[in-house]
Amino acid sequence: MPVRSLRSSVLRWRDRSEVDQAARRRAAEVGTKCPDVLRTGYFGSYARGDWGVGSDLDLLVIVTEAEEAFEKRSLAWDVTCLPVPTEVLVYTEDEWKEISSRGRFGRSLQEETVWVYERI
Repeated sequence: MPVRSLRSSVLRWRDRSEVDQAARRRAAEVGTKCPDVLRTGYFGSYARGDWGVGSDLDLLVIVTEAEEAFEKRSLAWDVTCLPVPTEVLVYTEDEWKEISSRGRFGRSLQEETVWVYERI
């Protein structure tokens, strides 16, 4: 969300380090509570470093398995604590292996995702 500078009427969008730190904190919180979460990362403009005013955070979560349909999985993820609007994609481990190994989108995810949480 935009933040008003104390001495200016100019709005400032959250920078990458603020968003990265917030994503790491939230991913660690969720990972500790949810044993099915294997990895969490972000991709897109914040990962590439070309974010700007209005950019959202594209969050990627890999879980062991999921009962819900892909389209409904993100509804369970509360990301309102993150400083910018956030879109969540939740893939099972098997889906991740499939999608990350083919096509342009899969290659982009492999190359640019910044992993902020990994279950050891």
